[in-house]
Amino acid sequence: MDLNYSPEQERFRERVRSFLKANLPAGWGAAGYVPLRGQAYLEFMRDWTKRLADNGFLGMSWPKEYGGRDASQIEMAIFNEEMARHRAPGPINIIGLTMAGPTLIVHGTAEQKRRHLSKTLSGEQMWCQGFSEPGAGSDLAALKTRAELRGDEFIVNGQKVWTSGAHLADWCFLLVRTDPSAPKHRGISYLLVDMKTPGITVRPLRQISGEAEFNEMFFEDVRVPRENLVGKLNDGWRVAMTTLSNERGTMAFALAARFENTFNEVAELCRQMGAAQNPVARQQIAQFYIDLQALKYSLYRDFSKLLRGDTPGPEGSISKIRWSELDQRMEEFAVALQGAGAQLTHGASYAIDSGRWQIQLLRSRSATIGAGTSEIHRNTIAQRILGMPRGH
Repeated sequence: MDLNYSPEQERFRERVRSFLKANLPAGWGAAGYVPLRGQAYLEFMRDWTKRLADNGFLGMSWPKEYGGRDASQIEMAIFNEEMARHRAPGPINIIGLTMAGPTLIVHGTAEQKRRHLSKTLSGEQMWCQGFSEPGAGSDLAALKTRAELRGDEFIVNGQKVWTSGAHLADWCFLLVRTDPSAPKHRGISYLLVDMKTPGITVRPLRQISGEAEFNEMFFEDVRVPRENLVGKLNDGWRVAMTTLSNERGTMAFALAARFENTFNEVAELCRQMGAAQNPVARQQIAQFYIDLQALKYSLYRDFSKLLRGDTPGPEGSISKIRWSELDQRMEEFAVALQGAGAQLTHGASYAIDSGRWQIQLLRSRSATIGAGTSEIHRNTIAQRILGMPRGH
């Protein structure tokens, strides 16, 4: 992979940098910066999303006919990398932009595209993903939420869980079982559901970090017009694969930049806490650096396949395990460096770095679960890369 950029690509990078410097709050992401919370954060995110949209940074890879700019994979990678380097938040409507929108572009009807794409791009319409269930997470095809077709309506009953942003969403793209007698990867359909429809109950799930970004959703005789079916009846699994491929996306450069930020911050914290001369601490910092370089070039290798037009393969499971477990190790080390001071978290006047390391440590625990557990990814590596037999 050629890691050099053309003059045009470098000009685009400078445009992104200039935008971020001009629009992020003063001191954003710096040590000691107190992050916004609650309603103040929500208001900032809505304004931030509008600024991104007004400057043409949302839906960049979408076709021009749908409001995008047909941006190249390299431009997307540059944008994501600079966002990560500046610790800039993504848009509040990230699920709609990276999953719902691209899926409708491929599989949606003309009316579905007209109704949803422009509002999704502007941030006016927010989305959530109704896929996972209590008994169907990593094994998504085992889902049991039912949708019975009666005339021109589907009647939906069931439960979804771990639904990010459902408490804020206007619409949900929902996987349901429409033919219980079919094999589990068949008989599934893909619906668009207005979250204001009677019969939908959303219950936020409080996490160990104190946040509540995930939700349970319950559907009791929810009526969904047949015109909200995406793709063909009982062909929802194929549509869902488009959604999931967009979820993984081209985030290689962003991940590399994000964890480089974390590494630099951990190394600085090590110096601040007077541990820089401790041989055990120095050895750990060196190991983090080695792990980071291995991760970075593994991610770049995956990205180079996309540039060649190849479909992302099982090698992505290697990168997923590497970054999620490296994230946890660095956060744990940062908290351990603080000793007794680690008991002070955000809100305490003497908390180190405003207590953000503790929040990040707690949040990192989900990294080895989301987008497939480490156990599932290790099975993928064993079977599809190493050629090992499936266990019994």
